[in-house]
Amino acid sequence: MTQLASRRCYQALSPLHSLIYFAPEAEAEFTATGLRPGRMCYFAGRAAAMGAVGAGTVAATFYNFKPALVARHIPRAWGLATPEQVLAARLRAVDQALTRLLGADTLTGQAVVEAARLAGEAAAACSTEGRPLAAAHAALPVPEPAHLALWHAATVLREHRGDGHLAVLMDAGLDGIEALVTHTATGKGFSADFARASRDWSQQEWDAAEERLRARGLLDPDGALTQAGVDLRRDIEHRTDRLAEAPYRQLGEAATERLTALTAPLAATIQANGAFPVRSFART
Repeated sequence: MTQLASRRCYQALSPLHSLIYFAPEAEAEFTATGLRPGRMCYFAGRAAAMGAVGAGTVAATFYNFKPALVARHIPRAWGLATPEQVLAARLRAVDQALTRLLGADTLTGQAVVEAARLAGEAAAACSTEGRPLAAAHAALPVPEPAHLALWHAATVLREHRGDGHLAVLMDAGLDGIEALVTHTATGKGFSADFARASRDWSQQEWDAAEERLRARGLLDPDGALTQAGVDLRRDIEHRTDRLAEAPYRQLGEAATERLTALTAPLAATIQANGAFPVRSFART
């Protein structure tokens, strides 16, 4: 099993999980439970698997959001809806969004059933030591039918990788905003303006982070990555891949390739059907 094979599989699965953060069905279901529109829905929806945790836990595990932003919504959210209500609303939203984006016939097809089985095997092989979000989601019951089981497995695998990624960022000496600045500077993720605004960092705070990175030789005067910065980001991704590959290695090379083949067309379809706002992403 190569890191490239496991990364390809993760990239095929990841959109199936992350559509929940952009689907209008999510906010509709969350606000029906009593949550307030906007960021509260995101913070509570993703954190609910951990229970009624405080703002410090959410800020720590989400990493690149301004802690004061998190504190405006958590723990207030838990006085409006219980974690159990939020988790149930999340599944209803996923069900509706996947039905809209893929169609009911696709969701009941054999490809989704097989993908759910393979992804579930990979998710069950995830180590959760030192991975709080992965552990919390892995402890939840596997939902039915198959398309919800597939989404659940994709979520566990996403959070497993994400928890490992945060360990690598900490080892690289990047705090939350510095990690965000360097990632946007690669041109492969959110645009800088969207990243800064959505995480609630001020322009002054963003500029200060850039100065700290320049002092380390990671950014040039124009805010672009230096060669040292490029090398650091490449090393971060390589080490993240290494920490994330165990469940795919356990699944096996042939099954991992099969899971990729089954889920890549699903991911392509939901993206073609407008699952993600193009304006939020940097152009490369």
